[in-house]
Amino acid sequence: MQTTSGLIGGSTVPVTTGTTIMAVEFSGGIVIASDSRVSAGEAVVNRVMDKLSPLYERICCALSGSAADAQAIADITSYQLELHSLELQEEPRVRAAASMVRNICYKYKEELLAHLIVAGWDRSHQGQVYVTLGGMLVRQPCAIGGSGSTYIYGYVDANYRAGMSRDECKQFVTNAIALAISRDGSSGGVIFLTTITEKGTEHQVILPNEMPRFYDE
Repeated sequence: MQTTSGLIGGSTVPVTTGTTIMAVEFSGGIVIASDSRVSAGEAVVNRVMDKLSPLYERICCALSGSAADAQAIADITSYQLELHSLELQEEPRVRAAASMVRNICYKYKEELLAHLIVAGWDRSHQGQVYVTLGGMLVRQPCAIGGSGSTYIYGYVDANYRAGMSRDECKQFVTNAIALAISRDGSSGGVIFLTTITEKGTEHQVILPNEMPRFYDE
């Protein structure tokens, strides 16, 4: 998923890994998606990993970085949100979940290598997408991350527009992830796509033969 260090031939050398994650707000909810490949250097260690980790009933995060570190942060945040919800006697807000992720990432910035996009729906602010990187916490209507994101910044900038419908957002995200997979050697597999609204959470898996193509092979 990003860059870690591994022991090869008795010495510590960089091991390049990769992923592509993305989330978009629309009126009434969010769409969040990722590819499924987990790699370490030239080796693909897992072809089908679901990088969309639920944090609460209507809150989810997309994982990038070290797979173990990112999943550990998601698990800790999910546990803290359960306690937070019991204490308040109500469902936690999306920003609270994003703040918890940001705090963990900042506190252990020397030990953990992870970048999580947190997205979800709550009654206070509807659909929300937050970028948590180091000590930063920023709400964005559209966010991308991972090694594959470098290949699709132009596409996202040119095609994102405010006020897109739910279906338009799903197609926009699917197109972007598919483009990243076609260009980034560290991204691949299937596309995991989750839509969260007031009514609940909907999961979808887009197989390679179902992905849009923008060129002739």
